[in-house]
Amino acid sequence: MTRRIFKITGTEAQDFLQGLITNDVKRLDEGLVYAAVLTPQGKYLADFFLYGQEDAIILDVDDSLASGLVQRLNMYKLRADVQIAESDLKVQRGTGPAPQGALPDPRHPDLGWRLYGAQGGDDGTDWDAIRVAHCIPETGIELTPDTFILEAGFERLNGVDFKKGCYVGQEVTARMKHKTELRKGLATVDVTGEAPVGSEITANGKVAGTLFTQSGGRGIAYLRFARAKGPMQAGEADVTYTP
Repeated sequence: MTRRIFKITGTEAQDFLQGLITNDVKRLDEGLVYAAVLTPQGKYLADFFLYGQEDAIILDVDDSLASGLVQRLNMYKLRADVQIAESDLKVQRGTGPAPQGALPDPRHPDLGWRLYGAQGGDDGTDWDAIRVAHCIPETGIELTPDTFILEAGFERLNGVDFKKGCYVGQEVTARMKHKTELRKGLATVDVTGEAPVGSEITANGKVAGTLFTQSGGRGIAYLRFARAKGPMQAGEADVTYTP
């Protein structure tokens, strides 16, 4: 886990973020907030955590996305009174007893806590096993530039707010929300054998999806639900989806 931490300050910082991110900045009063920035077409650009610290908002993002995210934020801020600076804070995470000052991970109770301070690292938890058990996507694995966040389960993960008002990509996200059902999306599947992350899943000779993280005979897959029926294959692995 390589994360970069940024400090966002300025008199317009909250209003600035409120018009960009998928979640409600007002939730910072409740603790850690999970959110994303999208393209105008509603596709994923970056996911991150936010929390309030005195007169600043702290942003915790995967290192692989950090430079692009900050560049995007700076592009949108124009003349707003907003400053974005890298912080020397680090993040620890774990699932055991939470140390003083730790914040619960808002995506799922089994993901434990995150603590921001001078030290980083984790307690050795098998994070893949937890993610697979609860179908929780990871930056750069299940979450890619082709991702629509509702197909990735962001509503279930407390990563999107449908009452907060407009943000970039909101219109597409709202339309998907009001569909009768999603035709594609992430789901947990049973896996016999192993296949590389990103392996194509086929059913009856047709592409049915993609297999990602695997742990303990199960995996996270992106599926076309209408095709994901009966025995499926991904590389040398057999895959089964039970809705």
